Amino acid sequence: MARGKVQMKRIENPVHRQVTFCKRRAGLLKKAKELSVLCDAEIGVLIFSAHGKHYELATKGTMQGLIDKYMKSSPAAAAGSATNICEHKQDAKEEITMLKQEIETLQKGLRYIFGGGASEMNLEELLVLEKHLEIWICQIRSTKMEILFKEIQLLRNKEGILKAANQYLLDKMEENVEFTNIQAVMDNIPYPLTVQNEIFQI
Repeated sequence: MARGKVQMKRIENPVHRQVTFCKRRAGLLKKAKELSVLCDAEIGVLIFSAHGKHYELATKGTMQGLIDKYMKSSPAAAAGSATNICEHKQDAKEEITMLKQEIETLQKGLRYIFGGGASEMNLEELLVLEKHLEIWICQIRSTKMEILFKEIQLLRNKEGILKAANQYLLDKMEENVEFTNIQAVMDNIPYPLTVQNEIFQI
């Protein structure tokens, strides 16, 4: 039976999304390795998950070596690298400032929630706090779902082991019952088979 066409849109269920990410990531890296071996190509793959975890594959040498090779072979990349460094520093400064503001807002919000803050929060600060709390709730729920999914898998594995052990014990019991029935039949024979001991004496 042919598989249905997969819709190319974000998977809403966090557990299904994580499973799909792991399977497809493994498939992508496997294809990259095969292409490298078959065609003697140098391949570098960088993958960042939704949680910020990164995975990389460099088929020959290291990822840094491949990046250096790319920078040397691409004049535009080499020319733009200096500009990119300046822009990166500027972006880093802006990000640091933004993070500091967010931390201050969150600290103020926590003090406000627990009654330790003397000052009131304005509407904008409350909206920012609400947004962060919603993000945290989503992350907590996602982590909780992953933990529950793992626990369910462990319980299913244990169930399979217990079923196999139960079946083994049932088979053993049936063998013992059959042996007991044969022994009972042999004991009920009125003229048991006997062999004179003198035959075996030396």
